[in-house]
Amino acid sequence: MSRRSPRLGVKRVYEPPEASDGTRVLVDRIWPRGLTKEHASVDVWLKDIAPSAGLRTWFGHDPNRWREFHKRYFEELRANHAAVEHLTDLVSTGKVTLLFGAHDTERNNAVALADYLAAH
Repeated sequence: MSRRSPRLGVKRVYEPPEASDGTRVLVDRIWPRGLTKEHASVDVWLKDIAPSAGLRTWFGHDPNRWREFHKRYFEELRANHAAVEHLTDLVSTGKVTLLFGAHDTERNNAVALADYLAAH
């Protein structure tokens, strides 16, 4: 998959950290339920790059809404220059793993964000 590259990874924040993760960046607006900051091993929490509350609520992790979510989130990212630039700067300095809390490992904001970065 294009989103999995030597410089960019994606994984659930609940998975154990690994040295190969590089800089661990949480890209959710809300802190993951039941996870302490010590166990999360998050280096950077970029709340501002997460989908808007309205988009997140509309999506509701419904697989049937994935394509439209992907499109709408890309529109939000295009308008969010500062947060995208911050993340791009992190990726330019070394390996970054985007962390997310959702159960669905194939249809979530971190996967969409990695797709966006790969396309730009």
